[in-house]
Amino acid sequence: MLSTTYYPLSAPGGEVTAIEISPHCDTVTAFQRLLGEHPQHLFFLDSALRQHGLSRYSLLGCQPFLVLRSKGSNITVEDGTGVPQEREGNPFEVLRSYLRTFSVGASASGGWVAPGESEVALPPICRTGVAVGYLGYDLHHFLERLPKNAIDDLEFPDMYFGFYDKFVVYDHREGRCFLVGRNLGDDVQEFTALLCAPGVGATRRVAPTKGKRCQIKGNFTKRGYLEAIRQAKEYIARGDIYQVNLSQRFQTELDCAPHELYLRLREINPAPFSAYLQFGDNVIISSSPERFLKVEAVAPQASRRVQTCPIKGTRPRGINPSSDQRLMEELLHSTKDNAELTMIVDLERNDLGKVCNYGSVKVLEKKRLEAHPTVFHLVATVEGDLYPQYDLIDLLKATFPGGSVTGAPKIRAMEIIDELEPTSRNVYTGAIGYIGIDGSMDLAIAIRTFLIKGHSASFQAGGGIVADSRPEEEYQETLFKSRALVESLAYGYRGQDA
Repeated sequence: MLSTTYYPLSAPGGEVTAIEISPHCDTVTAFQRLLGEHPQHLFFLDSALRQHGLSRYSLLGCQPFLVLRSKGSNITVEDGTGVPQEREGNPFEVLRSYLRTFSVGASASGGWVAPGESEVALPPICRTGVAVGYLGYDLHHFLERLPKNAIDDLEFPDMYFGFYDKFVVYDHREGRCFLVGRNLGDDVQEFTALLCAPGVGATRRVAPTKGKRCQIKGNFTKRGYLEAIRQAKEYIARGDIYQVNLSQRFQTELDCAPHELYLRLREINPAPFSAYLQFGDNVIISSSPERFLKVEAVAPQASRRVQTCPIKGTRPRGINPSSDQRLMEELLHSTKDNAELTMIVDLERNDLGKVCNYGSVKVLEKKRLEAHPTVFHLVATVEGDLYPQYDLIDLLKATFPGGSVTGAPKIRAMEIIDELEPTSRNVYTGAIGYIGIDGSMDLAIAIRTFLIKGHSASFQAGGGIVADSRPEEEYQETLFKSRALVESLAYGYRGQDA
């Protein structure tokens, strides 16, 4: 049984239609069905682990009406004409221009509530279209004058966003599913068939095979990574920085389809910000636990609340409940890890303070412990009210990349990352998620993330290096942060010890 609600949208293409689908299949079944019909430019922002209020909605879509990607200052726009448009520019400013082009004129429609409808009738994201994609770490070169010594051997675009005017929204708290779009026409029948009650193509569990092994190559040897930690500690001792996030990358050949790998990873390590992005020949698979920035769209003149939830401090899960409890207590009372979290919270407060109302930036939670399938983390929550004169791109330019994956002070830490890490980070430690045409946004830090090109899969893991870091422990931390990704490859890990 379908119910239809209309919301006006003062942008080219007419009005938004939201169709509630009941009964509906689960998100993974819908993902598998949609992938079979429309694999190109498909996205799945998957709240696979609903935890601490982080992940109420999942979004699923395909067939963008515009695709925007960048590499350096080279911008490519595909708008459905069949002829990509090439231009030069700053990716942040080009993204801003398209968001403004398609933005909602809320005041012209009398606010966010359609005539005769309750404001709570639909999830807020149902009001408009969305831009879904990622901002790669290397976009920091458009924010600061930084060196470029790391080798970019993967050559992923620095930025990739698809603009979607039809997509699916799952509201997990209310147990509801909506098809949202403009001028849906014949698409309604096709999409409702995909999203109806479970049947053919329903979700199947995907477990990793056992006993297979392959060489997973790193961009460091173990000895090389330990030496990089030693150099980082020298910078700390000299007073250049207090902390730097140092990472290493792993690479292997993939023996399955990317979506199979995603389902394995989702089974092993469900995360509040899981994601599958298939853009051209590149696929990004993520199971991030960390929110970078969330902004809820509101009526004009109301405060726009910004939230960031940095993670600092990690322990592996134990082999039984008693060892779990011991590791949790160790993390909660670790002087080193608590000091790291405090430093990054201060950095995030400073970043938000650049674009938020004076006095509005608050630390809502100084520390909480989150349990994930393979690790424990310490997490804080910082919020502020965005100044009326600033938009989402101003917010991104003030805060990107996230402080938890760079260090403090941020600019000097990024210089040291470029010096010590041999290869470019690409998407890793950038941001993945959506930017709503209505001014909303929800982005996660791109960690626990596969970058897939052809049959090659790479992933990266790092940790915060401080004055009292022990190199061997920091090296092992990168391995247990990678544990779920390695297991999802169905291989036993055989690292490089040379």
